[in-house]
Amino acid sequence: MIRSMTGYGRSEMLSDSCRIAVEIKSVNNRYLDIGIKMPRQLNQLEAQIRAELKKYMLRGKVDVYISYEDLTESNMTVKYNDRIAKEYWKYFRQMADEFGIDNDIRVSSLARFPDVLVMEEEPADPEGIWENLEKVVHEAAQKFDESRIREGEFLCANMLQKLDEMLDHVAFIEEKAPELVERFRTALRDKVSELLEASNIDEARIAQEVTIHADKICVDEELVRLRSHIEATREELRRGGSIGRKLDFIAQEMNRESNTILSKSDDREVSDHAIELKTSVEKIREQVQNIE
Repeated sequence: MIRSMTGYGRSEMLSDSCRIAVEIKSVNNRYLDIGIKMPRQLNQLEAQIRAELKKYMLRGKVDVYISYEDLTESNMTVKYNDRIAKEYWKYFRQMADEFGIDNDIRVSSLARFPDVLVMEEEPADPEGIWENLEKVVHEAAQKFDESRIREGEFLCANMLQKLDEMLDHVAFIEEKAPELVERFRTALRDKVSELLEASNIDEARIAQEVTIHADKICVDEELVRLRSHIEATREELRRGGSIGRKLDFIAQEMNRESNTILSKSDDREVSDHAIELKTSVEKIREQVQNIE
């Protein structure tokens, strides 16, 4: 099977301890480029997240959005900063001595001064978070992969249809080509003979020149190579896998051959089919850009 580089997948989990949501979407790109946006407390798990995602993708620009909410209350603790409290107390005593007043500071008053008592969040347990996060990432990645397979199947069917259309145009040009070459040879030979009938010119040389010029409009080699490229594309689509780069190269070759056929054509019908041939190649080239 083939996969599109365009896909989407989302998964969410809600438990007594946390709420996790993972969203994955991608567009085509020459290489694999994974961008992850997630809360700061998950940064230490980035390598594991990337390793899990790479099981499902080889190319594409992939954007991953992860939200994580801790629903427990036990992760917040009160911390007593004795150093700060001692500093406050030292200066309170100093002020009482300097001004001759009573030091009426009580413990409850001292605790209300900045940074004496602070609320701190306990460090998250990476292994505990990953146990839940891995499941959500895995499910989102599976849905993402399934969407790319569906899109890939559509692309494959559409490209096979375009290849059939190309073969029809190739068959018409193949049938018409010998007639065009012979017509050209006859017209050129008659014209040369008419211009040179009063001169003593070697007839063999005339025939040789006619043949040389006639070969310039012959497209037999281009048609053979084009058929070969069409069959190679069919084979790659049947084989599946990560074939986007190879198909892109083959499509470039098909485009080159169709351009040559069009440039050599001086017949309206052949030109029309050559234009349709080139149009189909362009459509295939566009679709190939989305294949992994």
